[in-house]
Amino acid sequence: MSILYVSPHPDAFPSLRALIAARYGESGPGPGWGGPPPRVCLQPPPTSGSCIPPPRLPVLEQGPGGLRVWGAAAVAQLLWPAGMGGPGGSRGATLVQQWVSYADGELVPAACGATLPALGLRNPTQDPQAALGALGRALGPLEERLRLHTYLAGEAPTLADLAAVTALLLPFRYVLDPPARWAWGNVSRWFMTCVQQPEFRAVLGEVSLCSGIRPIPQQPGTEASGPPKTAAQLKKEAKKREKLEKFQQKQKNQLHQPPPGEKKLKIEKKEKRDPGVITYDIPTPPGEKKDVSGPMPDSYSPQYVEAAWYSWWENKGFFKPEYGRASLTEPNPRGTFMMCIPPPNVTGSLHLGHALTNAIQDSLTRWHRMRGETTLWNPGCDHAGIATQVVVEKKLWRERGMSRHQLGREAFLREVWKWKNEKGDRIYHQLKKLGGSLDWDRACFTMDPKLSAAVTEAFVRLHNDGVIYRSTRLVNWSCSLNSAISDIEVDKKELSGRTLLSVPGYEEKVEFGVIVSFAYKIEDSESNEEVVVATTRIETMLGDVAVAVHPNDPRYQHLRGKSVMHPFLLRSLPIIFDEFVDMEFGTGAVKITPAHDQNDYEVGQRHKLEAVSIMDHRGNLINVPPPFLGLPRFEARKAVLAALKDKGLFREVKDNPMVVPLCNRSKDVVEPLLKPQWYVRCGEMAQAASAAVTRGDLKILPEVHQKIWHIWMDNIRDWCISRQLWWGHRIPAYFVTVNDPAVPPGEDPDGRYWVSGRNEEEAREKAAKEFGVPPDKISLSQDEDVLDTWFSSGLFPFSILGWPNQTEDLSIFYPGTLLETGHDILFFWVARMVMLGLKLTGKLPFKEVYLHALVRDAHGRKMSKSLGNVIDPLDVISGLSLQGLHDQLLNSNLDPSEMEKAKEGQKADFPNGIPECGTDALRFGLCAYTSQGRDINLDVNRILGYRHFCNKLWNATKFALRALGDGFVPSPTPQECLKPVLSGKDQVAAESARQTLYTCLDVGLRLLSPFMPFVTEELYQRLPRRGPQAPPSLCVTPYPEPDELSWKDPEAEAAFELALSITRAVRSLRADYNLTRSQPECFLEVADEATGTQASAVSGYVQALSNTGAVNVLLPGSPAPQGCAVGLASDRCSVHLQLQGLVDPTRELAKLRAKRGEAERQAQRLRERRAVPDYATKVPSQVQESEEAKLQQTEAELKKVDEAIALFEKML
Repeated sequence: MSILYVSPHPDAFPSLRALIAARYGESGPGPGWGGPPPRVCLQPPPTSGSCIPPPRLPVLEQGPGGLRVWGAAAVAQLLWPAGMGGPGGSRGATLVQQWVSYADGELVPAACGATLPALGLRNPTQDPQAALGALGRALGPLEERLRLHTYLAGEAPTLADLAAVTALLLPFRYVLDPPARWAWGNVSRWFMTCVQQPEFRAVLGEVSLCSGIRPIPQQPGTEASGPPKTAAQLKKEAKKREKLEKFQQKQKNQLHQPPPGEKKLKIEKKEKRDPGVITYDIPTPPGEKKDVSGPMPDSYSPQYVEAAWYSWWENKGFFKPEYGRASLTEPNPRGTFMMCIPPPNVTGSLHLGHALTNAIQDSLTRWHRMRGETTLWNPGCDHAGIATQVVVEKKLWRERGMSRHQLGREAFLREVWKWKNEKGDRIYHQLKKLGGSLDWDRACFTMDPKLSAAVTEAFVRLHNDGVIYRSTRLVNWSCSLNSAISDIEVDKKELSGRTLLSVPGYEEKVEFGVIVSFAYKIEDSESNEEVVVATTRIETMLGDVAVAVHPNDPRYQHLRGKSVMHPFLLRSLPIIFDEFVDMEFGTGAVKITPAHDQNDYEVGQRHKLEAVSIMDHRGNLINVPPPFLGLPRFEARKAVLAALKDKGLFREVKDNPMVVPLCNRSKDVVEPLLKPQWYVRCGEMAQAASAAVTRGDLKILPEVHQKIWHIWMDNIRDWCISRQLWWGHRIPAYFVTVNDPAVPPGEDPDGRYWVSGRNEEEAREKAAKEFGVPPDKISLSQDEDVLDTWFSSGLFPFSILGWPNQTEDLSIFYPGTLLETGHDILFFWVARMVMLGLKLTGKLPFKEVYLHALVRDAHGRKMSKSLGNVIDPLDVISGLSLQGLHDQLLNSNLDPSEMEKAKEGQKADFPNGIPECGTDALRFGLCAYTSQGRDINLDVNRILGYRHFCNKLWNATKFALRALGDGFVPSPTPQECLKPVLSGKDQVAAESARQTLYTCLDVGLRLLSPFMPFVTEELYQRLPRRGPQAPPSLCVTPYPEPDELSWKDPEAEAAFELALSITRAVRSLRADYNLTRSQPECFLEVADEATGTQASAVSGYVQALSNTGAVNVLLPGSPAPQGCAVGLASDRCSVHLQLQGLVDPTRELAKLRAKRGEAERQAQRLRERRAVPDYATKVPSQVQESEEAKLQQTEAELKKVDEAIALFEKML
């Protein structure tokens, strides 16, 4: 009988590894080596008396005195029931071997190095804190691997898991405390899952985990070693200990840092309220109308104004297209307006892009609604496949210590739905905060049954038509996401030469922008002839299957039929001739790697070359020999380069301009990998979409984007729609197995063996018909993948209306009127909606596309956490202190090294924090920015200016309500000027003015309402109504029409314009001479009698508006009195303001002369600077322009001061 010799020590993890493997062998079909389970012996094997040292434990002795095998890896492999225990045959075994090697080569040294100091076994030459850092680095690849996998290889524990778990037993017992285990959540979840398996528990029992990092004990004998130390030595050692403690704390913090992609726990923000803020405190049940019967507060307060209105609007159904209509099918002469929202992610929260989109779309919607059109703005939310799945997986592990694989697919999806129902409507509440007038009863979610049915219908129809097909092709693979992505989810980063880029999963930056040349030796060449090739991805040479040259290249004609030898694979690569090779580039010879390059793949298809995949889905090397096997791709890059140099085959490396493909979700470098996936054939659909714009059926604004649209449509590639996730629309396609020996088994890429169906029964009938067998002979296996999120979003304009069913909403609101969105998703979403809409419904989904700009900070920089310039729109609405902004940085996952830089950025941009601006000011400001037609450089101070505008509107309405008085009944009347009339004795004129005032307020509030719905509703509700049939809310009150307000009186307009010009001139003079309280007499000097007559007619208005004394119109040619300051109202009227007796000339002269001296010195300095030689060539143009403007301003100020001095000198 075989004997297993193991150590009795409870922490001897190599022996534990063998014992657990033996347990698996007993519970399975027996050990992989074929013998019976061994007897366990808790002692070393007997020695033979030879000079050979005893083997290290564990040892497996096959029979008494038989062959001995020792070492944890070898013994465990023999005892494991299925050899390497890997899924999927040889490839699975390779993956297991990679992780076993990683466990033995990386995890064991790192785990021992970090744990032994905690047990008092530290080597004096070893730095314990460096060891902790090494352990953290070793855990990184495991954390990434286990993010989307329950086990390291396959769906059950393998030798890989056994090797890694036992290697980490010591750290989990003695080093990794609860914060560290939380930080490495995926590794901790996997570890606990494994040790709870019966085979593990039978050996390990209940594994007790570390409750806190132990203090590192002092080495024995160090307490009293050496002579007594001096005071200076003791002081120096104290400083060293202090520095070491700080370093240890830093290392501990690093160990507890969450891995990439994880977020720190948020610290709940404390509510801060400005004690001076006015709030609405009248009890008003949600949905009830706000009480505006009391007096208006003294000043505008966003919190007061925005309270209670939204729930009343929603409750009354003002946002529904049915409001005010007996039936939707009844024709509306005003027309129909329909727009769907770009569905935000269910995981999302409000950002400035949403705020801009909402402000524009809601303003448009409210305008169309007030114009009397049947208006629908349809809300919705996207299921956000990858983002949502990750959120729920983390929550599941955090709360229950389980992975999705432990739950199973159906149970996991129930957890996602539970999370969605609890948390998924957060973005809706935020959109309501912005005042969005969406019909919430029609809100849709892309995973709702209605929309899911539309997705299934679309897939089946497109598959039946051959538009969707199955193929094994090169796909854009994101190793970080572990999923395929489409072409338009790939960003192209242009490099001019050697550049170091950060790549997820790699501590050090990776070199790009270089091209490496190396030599392949000609096989059987007596002259040691070689062919030199060049590549930007040297690691892919391990997958080379040929070398290609141009058929007409005279340098290589003698090599026809020849091959080269691969230096690492010991196989020959044929030299092939293909016209795709550029003879002028490099040596004219190129390496061919069909499995990892699109051009090479096409060459391989033409020459029937094998496509050898050398990377797995994590970007680690497979199907290659040691030492490259299992290396991460960019580590392999360095290893291959070094190996070529060792073999003398390296020739050169030089800078090379290139484009690096980056995943726009993860920022990982995209790898072309061969994968069987589903594709949408886009060529014909793209032509139809392009033609629609050419004909003018579809308008794209601004028109600059039309050219980009055509370029993209003309060069479109087929769209990969498979995604390797669980959350999403599972692909309604089934692989067919025919239980009939007459029908050969199918292969995955063979489209004939795939059928689609609205349900499994329909798919079974299709398969039976295709293969000519009864349905009971058909076995179906549904594709595990889900559809790309953008597929369901592309159906959104008609799926939300009930398609494919012919619903009332679909007949009325499809096609839509307008799509408004950011130009950054023109091709992600807009193009796909147009293509799928035309293909599936025969109609464009909308008639017009308006693309708004992107939002940047006030300096034109992209908003970034590291710059500290990210602005939360809710902070602009409610306000936030500078400390509050700093606290948000602490709650983010910003790197500590960038924290201070970000804080300085916040301090520079928001020294006093972000002031409370309110929703109306934010909306109006964002809409105002769009008129410039370029990216928006958002300045919060400008938004604050619109809040001040709201305050002016508030005060103007307060004035108007006082002027109208109680019992005022409005009726339309011509315009009049107000201030002098309302305070006069002419009651007829006063009533006329009140009617005009009311009309101005009524019309002004209606004009402004789409942009500022809250403050306009608040003020409108305080105005009297024109009649009992007036609409209940401003948002459903008719928008002003030109024929309603087509009053024109050129003479009255000219007279009033003159009055305003004179008033501005008088106010300017009063400000210049600090006449804040006095009412100086005013004289108007006119150029002709007509102007004099006009000025006389408006003199009363001028006196009231400018708060002056008497306003006297001088006869043409008559001089003004002495002692007057002069201002210009127009080219036909000058203003003279009497200063005699109102100011002290001597005092004013002293101030003016001092001011003149300073202005003269400033002007002289500017003149001297501009007179410096080479000023025009050396000083930047913007600086020159600035200094020229300053000089002009200073000289104008000097002229004005000189005029004032002359005036006061005359008054002496």
